[in-house]
Amino acid sequence: MTVTEPIGGVERLVSAHAAKPHRSRRRATPMDRGFMGSALLAGPANVIMQLARPGVGYGVVESRVESGRIDRHPIKRARTTFTYLAVATQGSEAQKAAFRRAVNRAHAQVYSTDDSPVSYHAFDPNLQLWVAACMYKGAVDVYRLLVGDMDEETADEHYREGMTLGTTLQVPAEMWPSDRAAFDEYWRAALEKVQIDDTVRAFLYPIATARVAVPMPRRIRRPLEEVALLITTGFLPQRFRDEMQLPWDARRQRWFDRLMTTIRVANRVAPKFVRKFPFNLMLVDLDWRIRTRRPLV
Repeated sequence: MTVTEPIGGVERLVSAHAAKPHRSRRRATPMDRGFMGSALLAGPANVIMQLARPGVGYGVVESRVESGRIDRHPIKRARTTFTYLAVATQGSEAQKAAFRRAVNRAHAQVYSTDDSPVSYHAFDPNLQLWVAACMYKGAVDVYRLLVGDMDEETADEHYREGMTLGTTLQVPAEMWPSDRAAFDEYWRAALEKVQIDDTVRAFLYPIATARVAVPMPRRIRRPLEEVALLITTGFLPQRFRDEMQLPWDARRQRWFDRLMTTIRVANRVAPKFVRKFPFNLMLVDLDWRIRTRRPLV
């Protein structure tokens, strides 16, 4: 699995090549343009989508990797997630290899026990494919809301880039649906396996409301949680809203649309380095961690 699994552990330098990662020059792509700082608003919704698959949800809820739990270490967890997205879509082969080793070391600890209500293992490529598919689907939705609709050529390019969200870890390239039409078929079939029970829902609700963020007085926290819940629910497809038992109506949709319009305008006028934050710093931070032998995840 990728960003949905709590991941931790320490990745040390194992070769001179890893010690001095090379970042090849590359052109800007639709995937790069889609992952803007404002896209982080959709992060909680994407986590919910990923954990809606029982094997992923219980892999996170029951995780024994303490340092990577989003409910206990949200800031550290966010750094790991942002770095993964940056590495998968923009990183060099050396950076991907270093990050893969670190994640694999943590994923080796994520597996079900006899007491688990469902069977799972973090190395299951079918679960990893689901996670990657959720990230790709979320990126498409964010791009549409904050940038606009893509033409066919751009959409196809975006889709090809999305494959790296899975292949950066254990998803074989041949498992990624061959084109966007095949992906739509996969997505419709995969939705039949979506189920959020009371245990996973209770775990996810604080994430939906950003309650795992920095503690603050109730009079400030409550309105912020209401806005966070509106944003999270707005980014969720209806099937996931139903599984989370989150209400949605025309009034909420209007408020969400107005908020997205405001963010879209702000994003267009913001300097490029602001739009790209924090993804523009993640690869720099990764290189620094490799060079100074600090944990990568």
